[in-house]
Amino acid sequence: MLDYFFPNLLIGLREGLEAALVVSILVAYLVKTDRRNRLPLVWAGVAAAVALSVLFGALLTYVVTGLDTFKQQELAGGFLSIVAVGLVTWMIFWMRRTARSMKTELTLKLEAALTMGAGAVAFMAFLAVAREGLETTLFFFSAAQQANSEAGPLLGFVVGIAIAVVLAFALYQGAVRINLGTFFTWTGALLVVVAAGIFAYGFHDLQEAEVLPGLNTLAFDVSAQIPPDSWYGTLLKGIFNFQPQTTVLQAIAWVAYVVPVLTFFLWPSSKQPEATKPTPEPATTS
Repeated sequence: MLDYFFPNLLIGLREGLEAALVVSILVAYLVKTDRRNRLPLVWAGVAAAVALSVLFGALLTYVVTGLDTFKQQELAGGFLSIVAVGLVTWMIFWMRRTARSMKTELTLKLEAALTMGAGAVAFMAFLAVAREGLETTLFFFSAAQQANSEAGPLLGFVVGIAIAVVLAFALYQGAVRINLGTFFTWTGALLVVVAAGIFAYGFHDLQEAEVLPGLNTLAFDVSAQIPPDSWYGTLLKGIFNFQPQTTVLQAIAWVAYVVPVLTFFLWPSSKQPEATKPTPEPATTS
């Protein structure tokens, strides 16, 4: 049941906190500028974005499971995994680059929306959350497709989202203070490792769909030392997507992704030597 619990908890926590911080910034701005009457519009936009993300996940599940043959399912799964990794990689670097100015950008956009009318406010909140929601849904779906059961990934994802919401609310209220820059750096690095496993497994799916060659060409086989059904084999598979029988193409894909992405992500920015400082937090209520 706990297969893939941790990586999906990480996905829910990391991506959920990003979305929750966006919402808290919007709410804090409306409260501090004495525009509480506009809060229902923000919540309406957030609700619509959440609903869209859930419907997107249901559509993905319906389409993939409804495919006629095993090869078609593997082809779809492999393609979606690679696309999901591309999106989450872009989002990790986007957050690293814009986190320091996110509060200013969001409040400026919200102020512009307020001058345009109620519909613009709801739509702005919808867009801000929907981007995170759709990307998170696709990444979660790709990660969950490789699990032995649906319970573990779903439980981990829900727990991660719940922690993110509670943490964002505590930050908003000023009940806790954390270095968000450090938090997003560590979770981003862990997410890169998780994404590397999904990326490599996506290539394995394409090999099983016979789109790519080399399904029986193994880089290594340690199934005798790490049985897939052992507790540590299950743990390695769940967290890192490690397979005791790994093809050459899988191994190449994993290394080709994790080495440059992790290096660039952790490389200190010469333009912002103060990047270790806490990311600006949402304003607290007064």
